[in-house]
Amino acid sequence: MMTDLDTFRTETRAWLAANCPPEMREPVRSDADVCWGGRGYDHAANPPQARWLKVMGERGWTVPDWPTAYGGGGLSAAETKVLREELAAIRARNPLNSFGISMLGPALLKYGTEEQKLDYLPKIARGEIRWCQGYSEPNAGSDLAGLQASAVPDGDDYIVNGQKVWTSYADKADWIFCLVRTSRESKQGGISFILFDMASPGVSTKPILLISGYSPFCETFMDDVRVPKSQRIHDENKGWDVAKYLLGHEREMISGMGLGGTGGNPLIEGAIATIGLDHDGRLADPLLRGQIAAFEVRAKAFRSMSEKFIDDLKAGKAHPAQPSMMKYVGTELNKDRHELLMAAGGSDALEWESDRSNGGSAPRAWLRTKANSIEGGTSEVQLNIIAKRILELPAS
Repeated sequence: MMTDLDTFRTETRAWLAANCPPEMREPVRSDADVCWGGRGYDHAANPPQARWLKVMGERGWTVPDWPTAYGGGGLSAAETKVLREELAAIRARNPLNSFGISMLGPALLKYGTEEQKLDYLPKIARGEIRWCQGYSEPNAGSDLAGLQASAVPDGDDYIVNGQKVWTSYADKADWIFCLVRTSRESKQGGISFILFDMASPGVSTKPILLISGYSPFCETFMDDVRVPKSQRIHDENKGWDVAKYLLGHEREMISGMGLGGTGGNPLIEGAIATIGLDHDGRLADPLLRGQIAAFEVRAKAFRSMSEKFIDDLKAGKAHPAQPSMMKYVGTELNKDRHELLMAAGGSDALEWESDRSNGGSAPRAWLRTKANSIEGGTSEVQLNIIAKRILELPAS
């Protein structure tokens, strides 16, 4: 006799088979295959992706474990895990990539008012708003609490002035969740957490060109931007609490890079295509074969650790510093993956602009990974957190 969870798995498998377009089971080839949603997203350019987002959004499965009142699926932790397993089994693409889902949403669920939750969360779940994160500043990176962007009260509004840097996709985002200084009496105690539309008068962005030739990062400038106080999350001068909570979810999101994408194993497939197999059916280069095998062992261990961490997090048993451990291992693993991809590709992997190389996707992605161990808190910062809070080593 099937248990309720077995029944859910059977029904989920059947629903996915009927509703996940075949195109959405193919590997992601470039950034153009990734759906971020938002008011600027061109649904007509990719009908299968638009259909996949629509059916998953209507079912609440873009955020399966969020309450149904906020646009989620209302699934239990066990059901959410089953859904993820079934999506992975058919190599389904993510229906929606969203900083709203991975970072802002959890913070709103914990700190937002009921009105704010009902306003923002369903729109996030359906992919109607694309968000960016206004945290780092030119002189406030690792020392984030040293931020200087100010929000001065003016009646029912704040007047915001300042600059943010390394704002991922700010030039494409609809809204920003932003840390601002509302008091100078205390470094961490004078920060507030606000939301505002990127189309507001006084907001401008400037892309930062990276070594990869792409510009996911931007500078963001705020000149006398008027923001209603109703768009502040949590109490005034209590934004650091929200910021820290959100950072844990951001580091969990970034650590997911260590799991790789869906659809096949590009590392092994690329090595076979370039180097070929020996007479025993093994990769012809024994040194690279050993390196890939060692990497795959680490990757499988990380996947198991990731699943355990997610289970602990959902059960409220996770150590507060666990996201730092996940972020460090995941980003270093992702960098190692791309190093091996370049090694497996040989000289062909160095092609920068050809059609055959899809515009140099391999070397550009390899160079992009160098930022993984900086963004969301440097690897050095994560190791300090791990040493202090998990290993309980004395501060230097």
